[in-house]
Amino acid sequence: MVDMDWKRKMVSSELSSKLHVTIPSPFKVPVSSPISCSAPAACSAYELYLRLPELKKLWSSREFPQWNDEPILKPALQALEITFRLILSVCSDTRPYTNHREWNRRLDSLVTNQIQLIATICEEDEEGDRSAPLGDKRSSLSLLPHLATWRKSEALGRKILCTIDNEMRRCKYTLGLGEQNIAGKPNLRYDAVCKPNEVYSLKDNPYADHIENEENQTLYVLHQILESWIHASGNLLRRINTRISEGRFGDAASDVYLVERIWKLMAEIEDLHVLMDPEDFLKLKKQLQIKSNGQNDAFCFRSRGLVEMMKMTKDLREKVPAVLGVEVDPTGGPRLQDAVMRLYATKGDCDKIHLLQGMQAVEAAAKRFFFAYKQLVAVVMGSAETSQESRDSLSQIYMEPTYFPSLDAAKTFLGEFWSHLG
Repeated sequence: MVDMDWKRKMVSSELSSKLHVTIPSPFKVPVSSPISCSAPAACSAYELYLRLPELKKLWSSREFPQWNDEPILKPALQALEITFRLILSVCSDTRPYTNHREWNRRLDSLVTNQIQLIATICEEDEEGDRSAPLGDKRSSLSLLPHLATWRKSEALGRKILCTIDNEMRRCKYTLGLGEQNIAGKPNLRYDAVCKPNEVYSLKDNPYADHIENEENQTLYVLHQILESWIHASGNLLRRINTRISEGRFGDAASDVYLVERIWKLMAEIEDLHVLMDPEDFLKLKKQLQIKSNGQNDAFCFRSRGLVEMMKMTKDLREKVPAVLGVEVDPTGGPRLQDAVMRLYATKGDCDKIHLLQGMQAVEAAAKRFFFAYKQLVAVVMGSAETSQESRDSLSQIYMEPTYFPSLDAAKTFLGEFWSHLG
């Protein structure tokens, strides 16, 4: 065993005269959070445009109450099904100036990443082979079999089927969307879980009849996919808190890394705005009366789900003492920092190390999302949309101090110790 008190004394005695290490104060939270929802009217308009009340009913319905993964997997599968609708829409676009080649590449990547996430959720479900709804029939309602046989989307559709086969190989069952399934595994009752016909019934937004603009459908579908994954991540974050409270640190670590990947997937979804035609999109922006209501009113803050997801991501820091098994020192002492250094050095519980690393990875992914979003808005709408105030909410998010000061401080001290050893 390594004597961490000795290490701490060594750092203090040997390095104090040689260097100055600045350590953030533990749990020093700003008085006000830089992230908050837009005005209620703007949020409501956003939700009505996406038909979110109806989507939420689909996400939240529990057809299989004994299946623990349903609240997470259902919105994920519905996001995938909506992506199939996006493929159908893009392949049906007859505008001669649409970049079909790049759209196909990006959609292939988007579908692959979603299938990988879904496969990981299925694989991580230890009780899935007992409680997941399985059968031997394939889906008869999903759009994917149609995409795999239609001339304009056949190549991409068949590629998706191969991706499902490949990514689900470690799972006890497969999705049942027409993939080969050479192993003869049982199929998930996809139609009963995802309800593709009900998802497809929401294919048109309230402005579809009186706004003639091809980008209207693209914008609508992109944000339905985004919101579906936001809902899934919210349920994941709640499950992380439960698993930490139950001492299931390995399971919580797996979920944390899923949340990190969802933040990255959401950035990929947002990036598809770049492929929308500039003039058509800006015309649509005027037709939908999308405009900023003032300073610190980033368009993404109209999503109440996104704001809540970010707040839950930040709140993971409150779980650090429970993971370490120590209480925060009321005098501001380095109790948490010492516990982290001891954990890193002794390797006493690898699950805890993985979980703490995952929490910091989620923070980095979330801040990257908002940094990339600000650049995206400038590219798609012009820099005037992002230059109203130098210290806007988006900038404050990715310039905030670390959410995990005790972890940061421990790594800073250990890094300085090893760099000066000998």
